[in-house]
Amino acid sequence: MTDLFFAVVVFAAAFAIGDRLIRRVPPMLHTPLMSMTNAISAVVILGALALLATPRPMAQQLLIGVAVVAAAFNIVGGFAITGRMLKMFKSEGAAQRGDGA
Repeated sequence: MTDLFFAVVVFAAAFAIGDRLIRRVPPMLHTPLMSMTNAISAVVILGALALLATPRPMAQQLLIGVAVVAAAFNIVGGFAITGRMLKMFKSEGAAQRGDGA
């Protein structure tokens, strides 16, 4: 049970620190930040899947599952937001022609 408590404390601290840091990022830097968080989320998913490869208590499996869902949500949302932001920088003529210029 001590390991579970430690994992929950680390998760809570990471969440609080990450939230505090991301809120201080200027809007101009959100697209590069989303790319970085997508990469971090991919690493979280790979780590979680590696943890699930070994037998674990049910409580740990549930927390790992929550981590996978949260990381996947972050990746999907990151790509959606990045796509919307990139559309803002396309010229109207390029959007009508279908090319990226």
